Parts: sequence; structure tokens; C-alpha cells
Amino acid sequence: MMSMAASSPPWNHVLVTGGAGFLGSHLCTHPLDSGVEVDCLDDLSTGRAEKVAHLAGRPGFRFLERDISDPDCSETPAGSYDLVLHLAGPASPAAWPDRPVEVLDAASLGTRNALAVADRDGARFLLASSPPVPPAADPVGPHSACAEAVRFSEALVAAHAGARGSNAGIVRLFTGYGPGMRTDAGGTVAGFIEQALAGRPVTVPGDGSRRHPLCYVDDMVDGVLLVAAGRSVRPVDIGGDEEPTAAEIARLVIDLTGSDSPLTFVDGAGARPAEPRPVTGFAREIFGWLPSVTWQDGLERTVASLRGLAETIPTTAAPGRAGEWWA
Repeated sequence: MMSMAASSPPWNHVLVTGGAGFLGSHLCTHPLDSGVEVDCLDDLSTGRAEKVAHLAGRPGFRFLERDISDPDCSETPAGSYDLVLHLAGPASPAAWPDRPVEVLDAASLGTRNALAVADRDGARFLLASSPPVPPAADPVGPHSACAEAVRFSEALVAAHAGARGSNAGIVRLFTGYGPGMRTDAGGTVAGFIEQALAGRPVTVPGDGSRRHPLCYVDDMVDGVLLVAAGRSVRPVDIGGDEEPTAAEIARLVIDLTGSDSPLTFVDGAGARPAEPRPVTGFAREIFGWLPSVTWQDGLERTVASLRGLAETIPTTAAPGRAGEWWA
């Protein structure tokens, strides 16, 4: 696989909004390791400072605790940036099911402010988005905020590129996992690992036949940075080309954790729409991106990191942090 680590990156100073999240922390680390200055901007509403604590004090790294949706935020990050990676938008709106206003603000005001920073400095802009969602039947339904947030942020980026000539693009991120992921944030892989490490039954929806396109975090980071290094406006899918079933994932997690957790199939949870599959032909043909980590190897690395943390966490650990890996 072609990797940005194989050659000098085309940037000197990168801004990562939402940089204290799972993927954001990796996207701060990789450019920094290549000698690029990195500013991590996050209001810590869903991100955690611990995710980038290992970068504190490193030359070229700066953490900015700010909300990209604030009206004056586009003026405060001091550039001059040549790349803005915007992850503080609706890349994972499902993580905010009970915060529809924040979801919409992040997609609208937040994306507009991040675009303004990129335009100010003449920087490449890349929006981290979600897989496409079908048109919402009910604009005031329970999931409409997430759906509209994704659509609006992408439309705004495309409008900037078309009407203002901004060097702006979109990358659609499918199911990512790996060291540093939160096990208390939901999701198939995270949920299975959390249950197995705690010794609880590992619950599989339906008959376990539902497939999940998994992409290891290092492969996802390479894909994002390759797209960032180009000038594509067209949305680019980044996701795994392997699709293990939920039952296969659960069984491997139990094996890797050495857990005595039973595998339990739960009725009623398998009727949800199938998880969308990434169409990665454009990423492969134009950017030379190919995922290189198999889902089995990726799970082994992920479980090893999470199990190592779980063994060192004191019994008085704060609620919600027991499954988190800190670099």
C-alpha cells in the first residue's frame, strides 16, 4: 500500500479539528511523526484530552481547547495552515443521538468556520464525513438531525469548491477500529470487546450473519492523508474490503481476550438496515490506496492494547473510562 510515511508530506502546518477523538488523535500523530507541525482543536465534548496526552510537549504540537462552532473560532487558530482536516463534524453523528442541536451546529457552523480557516490561509480542506444516508422521510424524525448534518456539510464543502474555488474535498469514512478506540461509545467491535473484557455475555444481534466492512485505523489514516494530498472534490470512500459477520467477529474477540464470556444471540436487533459498503475503487485507482491489515490481525492488535490497559486500570477508575486505551 502506498503510504504518506514513505515520502515527505506536502504540508508544514496542519489543523485537525476534533483531534482528541479516536481517529483524530491518530491523524495528529502521523503527520507529527513526519516532522509536520500539528494543531489539535477540540472542545472535549466527545473527545478526551488523554487521547493526545502522549503528544504534549513534543515540538510542533499544540492543543487548542475550543469549539469550532463558535462564531469567532475561525479567527482564533493562528496559522498559517496548509491543510485543515475537519473531523469535528458529522463523521460519526450516531455518537450524539441525544444532541441533535450540537450535531447540526457542528455540521453547519463548525464546517463553515473550518472552511473559513482554510480559505484564509489558502489551505487544502478535507471534510471527514459518514457513509451516504437515504433521504429522510420525516425532517423532524428521531434520526433526521444526523442525516441532514451529513448532507448539509457535504453540500457546503462542494459549494465552496464550486463557487469559491476552494481546494476542498470530502472523505467518507466507514467502520474504523484499532488501538485508542473507545469501548463505551457503541459499535459492533467496541461493544464485543467491552463485554468480553468484562466477562459478560457477548451479545450478537439476530443470527449473527450481518456483515461489517472493517478498516484498521492505520489503513484509514493512510487513506485520509492520501486524499488530503490530492485535489479531489469528489467524495472518496475509505473503508475495509473484508466483511466478516458479527458472529465471526464476536468469536474471534472471545478467543483473543481469553474470556469465558458466552456467545449470546439477541432477537430483535438484527432487523436494522444493512451496513453500507464502501466503494473504494476511486481511492484505489486515483490515490493508490489499499488496506493492508487483515481484520483478524487488526482485532489482535486492538484487543492486545485494550487488554493491556484494562489490566492496569485501578478499581476506582472513573465510570466510562475502563475500556479506553491511552497511547
